[in-house]
Amino acid sequence: MKKTVLLSWSSGKDSAWALHVLRRDPDVEVVGLFTTVNQAFQRVAMHAVRVELLQAQAAALGLPLRQVSIPYPCSNEDYASRMAFGDLFLEDVRAYRERNLAGSGIEPLFPLWGLPTAELAQTMLRGGLKARLTCLDPRKLPRGLAGSEFGQDLLDALPPDADPCGEYGEFHSFAWDGPMFLHPVPHAVGETVERDGFVFTELLPPDPQRG
Repeated sequence: MKKTVLLSWSSGKDSAWALHVLRRDPDVEVVGLFTTVNQAFQRVAMHAVRVELLQAQAAALGLPLRQVSIPYPCSNEDYASRMAFGDLFLEDVRAYRERNLAGSGIEPLFPLWGLPTAELAQTMLRGGLKARLTCLDPRKLPRGLAGSEFGQDLLDALPPDADPCGEYGEFHSFAWDGPMFLHPVPHAVGETVERDGFVFTELLPPDPQRG
């Protein structure tokens, strides 16, 4: 019997690639996505992706989406009460998620766990994944990389101590095309602003008036 799986969907490249890996596993059936959404701003938590684009992603993936609202600001207690697992590389984050799921009846899966991130980044690019940076930490990356496509040019521009997949919070992304999508997710690139110590690039849904 296949494992029925709900995927924690951040809107970024890692969750997109995790979906691709899970769909290739004959023992797994991904039946839906869930995403934490900032209640005040109606955006994906930390990635700052608009709900309209989040929903467009789910439609392009052919999967139902459940949005889990979290307050702003959000305490650890509030987040934990609504949280479910995600596919991350950091030991402390994995332990945190496993601890919060203990006794829930939900088995956490980490399909990308332990993969070398430099190799994984290249695998994503060779596999046709396309994503754009929506948020970066200017203490770790140059501000000019905000809004960049996740590609070889970006990887070559990263500082030597930056993780190629942004696993230490260097950047977050919006996945918009690749083998996990039925079709690309249309979007436009808006302005870049600095807020709360991070640099955000606005992504906009298509404007019907622009044709």
